[in-house]
Amino acid sequence: MSEWIEACSVGDVDEEDLIRFDHDGKTYAIYRSPDNEFYATDGLCTHEQVHLSDGLVMDYIIECPKHNGRFDYRTGEAKGAPVCVNLNTYPTRVEDDTVFIQVK
Repeated sequence: MSEWIEACSVGDVDEEDLIRFDHDGKTYAIYRSPDNEFYATDGLCTHEQVHLSDGLVMDYIIECPKHNGRFDYRTGEAKGAPVCVNLNTYPTRVEDDTVFIQVK
């Protein structure tokens, strides 16, 4: 069963940036795209479990801070070595300046 959980306020995430969000023993990353949309993925790189919140966002790409692996945060697709396993993504919605993500 999935549920919608409150992740952050809209103002907590700068444009073309991300924040870390921890919930129920799991780490997520919440992104704000150049077109002001919000996205959510697992918060740890699939290569060596490094927190993506310490990485660099460029357009729709998150670059892992450890080995510079890249993912498209909209789809979770691995885009550059050494990462080869995609990130899980989660639906988001915004209500009254609050960002919610849907988790399983």
